[in-house]
Amino acid sequence: MNKPVMDNYFREQPAFHCSGWLVLLVWFLLLAVLLLAGFDGLQHGKPPLLAVLLLGLLLLVSRGFVIIAPNLAAVLTFFGKYAGTIAHDGFFWCNPLASRSIISLRINNFTTETIKVNDKNGNPIEIAAVISWRIQDSAKAVFAVNDCNSYVQMACESAIREVASGRVYDHSIDESEQGKTLRGDLEGVAKELVQKVEEHVYIAGIAIISAKITHLAYAPEIAMAMLRRQQATAVVAARKQIVAGAVGMVKDALEEIRQQNIVQLSEPDKAALVANLLTVLVSETETQPVIALNK
Repeated sequence: MNKPVMDNYFREQPAFHCSGWLVLLVWFLLLAVLLLAGFDGLQHGKPPLLAVLLLGLLLLVSRGFVIIAPNLAAVLTFFGKYAGTIAHDGFFWCNPLASRSIISLRINNFTTETIKVNDKNGNPIEIAAVISWRIQDSAKAVFAVNDCNSYVQMACESAIREVASGRVYDHSIDESEQGKTLRGDLEGVAKELVQKVEEHVYIAGIAIISAKITHLAYAPEIAMAMLRRQQATAVVAARKQIVAGAVGMVKDALEEIRQQNIVQLSEPDKAALVANLLTVLVSETETQPVIALNK
C-alpha cells in the first residue's frame, strides 16, 4: 500500500495520566485542610492566605479529572503542542493545563450517494457502496485533517470511481473480462475497494473495516439498450447449444441406423434425413418434415 509522505508527521502516543480515584482522595484531603485553615483564620482574625492558596490549588486539580467512556479517547494538547492520547476507558487525572478533545473510536458506517461513473468500456453505470470505518490513530485523525468525517466521504467516492473505471460491468459484453467484472466479482470488487479507500485515508489515521456494493446498474440512458444486448447474447448462446445438441443426436441416429441395418440409405437420402431431423430438433415451432422417396 502506498503510504503518504506525512506518515510520520503525527503518530499517536500515550499521554501522562494516573488514577482519578487516587487524586480524588488527595483532593478531599486538601479540601479538609482548606476548611481547617479557613476556620482557624476566622477565629484568630487573620487573613486566610493559606486557605486562598489551597482553594486555587483545588480548582486547578479539579480541572485534571476526566471520565472516558468505552471506545472513546481523549486527545491532549499542552500550549499548542500534542501531549498524547488517553485511549482507555475509566476515571483518570491528567495535566490540568492541557486542553482535551474527546473523539469516538467506535465503528462508523457511511453509505455513499449513488454516483454515475464510466466503466472500463466507457459505459455509464450507477454505483453506491457502504463503508465501515473507525479511527485507528487519534493524533492523525485530529491534527492531519480538518474534518475526519468529510475526508472519509470524499475518499470513499474517489475510491469507488477508481475501482469502477478499472473494470467492465458485465462479461456478456466483453468475454475477455470474464471473472473480473463489477457484477460477476462482487467479493473481489469489495476487497479492491477496501484497499483503495485505505490508501486515501491512511494519512488521517482511519482503518477500513469493510466495504460492500449496495447499488450497481447501468445508467438509465443506456439501461434498455444494454438489456436488449444481453438478451440477444443469451439467445445466441442458447441457439448454439441447441444446434450442437441437435447435430449430436442426428449423428447418433445415423450411426444407429447403420449398425442395426434398418434401411440402406443413399447419400441423397442421408442428406434429406439430416435436413428433416435438424429442422424438427432446432425449430421452436411445430414442423412438418417432408420425406422425398426415390422412385
